[in-house]
This record gives sequence, C-alpha cells and structure tokens, in this order.
Amino acid sequence: MKKKKFIKVAKEVIDLEIRALVKLKKSINVSFNLAVQHILKCQSKVILCGVGKSGLIANKIASTLSSVGTPAFYLSANDSSHGDLGSISRKDVLILISNSGETNELKNIIQFANRNKIILIGIVSKKNSILYKSADIKLLIPKAIEAGSIVPTSSTTSQLALGDALAIATMKHRKFNKKDFKQIHPAGSLGAQLKTVEDIMLKDNAIPFVSENLKMKDALKVLSSKKLGFLLVRDKKKLTKGIITDGELRRFSQKNQNFHNIPVKKIMTKNPIGIDKNELAAKALSLMNNKKITSLCVYEKKNKSKTIGVLHIHNILQSNIT
Repeated sequence: MKKKKFIKVAKEVIDLEIRALVKLKKSINVSFNLAVQHILKCQSKVILCGVGKSGLIANKIASTLSSVGTPAFYLSANDSSHGDLGSISRKDVLILISNSGETNELKNIIQFANRNKIILIGIVSKKNSILYKSADIKLLIPKAIEAGSIVPTSSTTSQLALGDALAIATMKHRKFNKKDFKQIHPAGSLGAQLKTVEDIMLKDNAIPFVSENLKMKDALKVLSSKKLGFLLVRDKKKLTKGIITDGELRRFSQKNQNFHNIPVKKIMTKNPIGIDKNELAAKALSLMNNKKITSLCVYEKKNKSKTIGVLHIHNILQSNIT
C-alpha cells in the first residue's frame, strides 16, 4: 500500500467513527437519565464489566468515574465466575458492556444480578440479546459499520463516549470541582497543576520577616540565614509594609557605601505584590512572570497586609508546576 493511501484509510476510519457517534447522540433518551440517577443514588460502588475490547472500555469508564467522584471499579468477567461475584453487593450498581449482549462470560453475572435484585445497566447493541432483555436500564448502542469489518472500532468508540457521558453527567450534578479533583489526584502533572499556593508556600519561621526599624547590618544576617534572596518588612502590628530583595540591596549599596546603620524601612519597596493562599500555584507563576519577580507574599481573605506565607519561584518549579 502506498503511503498516501495510509492517510486515506485514517480519514475513512475517523469518518466511520464520527458517523457512529452522531447516531449515538441521536439515540440518547430517558434511559440515559435513569442510568445517571441510579449511579447518583448508588449507596456503595459502581461495578463495570465486559469481555475483550468491551472489557477494556469498561475498565477505562470505571477509572473515569472514580476520577470524578463516583467510586467505581472494573470486574473481570472471567474471574467473576470463580469467586469474584462475591465482591458485588445489593447496594452496588452493575454496568455490563457487550456489543452482542450474548457473551457467555457475562451470563453468570446477569443471573447473579437478577437473582439478588442488583441494579443492572446494560450497554449493548442488540435488542434481542440476553443482556438487553435482562437489564433494568437499557442503553442501546446504535448499529454502526466497523472500520476494517473485523475488529470492534466504531462500536467501542460509541461505548467509550457513552461511558464518558455518564461520568461527566454525574460529575456535574455533584458539582465536582478542581478542589475535589485535587483531593484524589495529588500526584502527576494534573495534581501539580491543581495545587494551591497554600500547598507549597513557606510559612512560620521560614518567612524572612524583619522589623521596619531594624538596621541593615542586622537585616543582612536574616537575609543570609533565610537564603530566599529577599526580606519582608513589617511594623509593630506585624503588618507587612515592604520588601527588600538582594538585587535592590546590591544596587543601593553601590550608591551608599555606609548603608549598614540605615533602618530597613528607608530602603524597602513599599506594598509588595501578594496573592491569596487559595489561588492556584499556576496562577502565582503567571503573576511572577508578568511582574518579572521571583517571590510573592501570601495572604488570606483579602487582608493583604497580613502575610501568612511566602512563595518563591523555586517552590513552584520544584512542584513541577508550569
């Protein structure tokens, strides 16, 4: 096959799958609402099961549901008949996925669900199948042409899209937000991008505070010990009044060699830039880039004069935030 034909084949496959998704979109009806409602009312967990390619899709949907606040897991159809049916309880919701709806490995699970009155949602393509007839809620995948005619392609794409729709519908109803997402995704690039300023800021003794009347010769000792490259100046009420960076200090010392006895308030830059502790750390990085600075004061509840932490660009970069 010539290389140009590869591109043609790719476009044909994608066109077939797009047509399948258009059919699926038109087929969505009240059964979808019922499925979402049962998932939301589930008192335990949502269990997904399938065989072959449908099993892979079931595994992915279970992962997506869990990621957006619905406890779910994948059950191997092969293992279920060898003891794993015991992991299904009457408080669960069972979602079985099968293109034909006649897969032998699913029959034992269907019988178990019906016998124990477990809510069964069937995602299936054939109305006259055992799965369709046995399911409490029937989500019918419209018949579509498979790309290549041999392996499931358009049908599995539709299964996956329907599973994503279930997951996002439940997510939106629960008002699952970025903070919720961060709680169950603390690691990885997604977790890093959802970290807040409070998650990575320096606080307590790590903050390089100095009194506004402190002489520079003593302030230099604090600057050296904290190793952050800046000092925060505050008054007797512990309200932040200004900032002194090592760069500013170097420039000032070149013009004023006898600066050691000058109080820090004479040198500081007033009203240092700050950010609320609840903002995303990624926003803090953007602010630093825009202002061409390397550190921020951290405050809470819009009380910008009360510094509760500091954020250095190194803290952000070490957390893999971009």
